[in-house]
Amino acid sequence: MGARSSVTDRETHGMSREKLVTDSFPVLQRETVQTVQVNLGKLCNQVCKHCHVEAGPNRTEIMTAATASRILQLVEASPNVTTIDLTGGAPEMNPEFRRVVRGLRALGRSVLVRSNLTVLQLPDQRDTIEFFAEQGVSVVASLPCYLEENVDAQRGTGVFEESIEALRRLNGAGFGSGRFDLDLVFNPQGADLPPPQASLEAAYKKALLERHGIRFDRLLTITNMPIARFRESLARQGLLDLYLDRLVRAHRATNLDAVMCRSLVSVSWDGRLYDCDFNQMLEVPLQAAATLDDIESFGDLDRTVIATAPHCFGCTAGAGSSCRGALTPS
Repeated sequence: MGARSSVTDRETHGMSREKLVTDSFPVLQRETVQTVQVNLGKLCNQVCKHCHVEAGPNRTEIMTAATASRILQLVEASPNVTTIDLTGGAPEMNPEFRRVVRGLRALGRSVLVRSNLTVLQLPDQRDTIEFFAEQGVSVVASLPCYLEENVDAQRGTGVFEESIEALRRLNGAGFGSGRFDLDLVFNPQGADLPPPQASLEAAYKKALLERHGIRFDRLLTITNMPIARFRESLARQGLLDLYLDRLVRAHRATNLDAVMCRSLVSVSWDGRLYDCDFNQMLEVPLQAAATLDDIESFGDLDRTVIATAPHCFGCTAGAGSSCRGALTPS
């Protein structure tokens, strides 16, 4: 611990380092790959201010059938991989989505689908919730607040109402009621770390049940990474250096053992390999292999060095952050 980052300033795409001159992220090594996070493409029906993928309706980057088939082949060859985490954009909008889910479930793997909820209200997606139930997937749904004005400010007018309706439909299909998992995701509105996950979860559950009759299993608090749209927003407001400094000052070494990259690899829509979804968006490559064609199983990536950069402080600040929520009690 304490060695300098394995990624240079240039490789972090010009990220401001004014407040990080004397700080660098500790060297990390992957343990056993247990989760493969797959980005099925950047196509999305929403354009969210905090989106590190910079997804939207006009994005054309989308995973092909050949790449999807290669992922299924490698998962089958990787007995230690227990969970596949499907993300986007809106992963449901990829034409290969259902084939991939069926293939993964046939292999006996757990499947998480990260949904923005409103996509489930589109005319051509009206049977997607039934498909989720049929396949027994877990749904991780983004709802950045339980207040309509805050959600619509971050995601667009009308998004909250559509999200609530999608959640009602998910509840009706058995999600969040003990039959199938339904987790919600919270992202802070501005240049702040998430509040304590347990107390915020209690507030969400109370508000959503009393006001809308909605139930869910867990709330996952995720720190906004200082990259892509969120970084640009911080820079416009003159808050980028303040936020970076806040992340560094809140760094907890105890979170290093639990960061998601220790047991996860990320696959982009075009089959390239990364240590995490955030490195993928910054195009900071996985050092051990470049693409799916360079490995025979995901186990080939066990015990390999993880590429780190200043944004990694977002995962270790405060209670810690991962795609599965806070790392430690806060």
